[in-house]
Amino acid sequence: MPINVKDVSEVFGKDVFTDRGAYCGKVSDLEFDLTKYKIRAVVIESVKGSYLAQIVGGKRGVIVPFPMVQAVGDVVVIKHITAPTGEMTEEMPADTAVAE
Repeated sequence: MPINVKDVSEVFGKDVFTDRGAYCGKVSDLEFDLTKYKIRAVVIESVKGSYLAQIVGGKRGVIVPFPMVQAVGDVVVIKHITAPTGEMTEEMPADTAVAE
């Protein structure tokens, strides 16, 4: 999925929402695959009181694989994330990491 911004640095600090409208936080970093010239993941810093903060507890945020990003514009929209129970859910792939 191409990002429709003039400069990748414009993505930093954008608000992140799930496709169900839950506020998650802000984009704090991007992870690149320089061999393929693609974005591999988006690092989302959870904001106190946000949906993501409730899921990750005391952690600072999550690393979301780029295929979970649905849109980048004025805000970033990702697929809805659910809290993992004993097993990983279909909505939160195994390669989704929690940033400490």
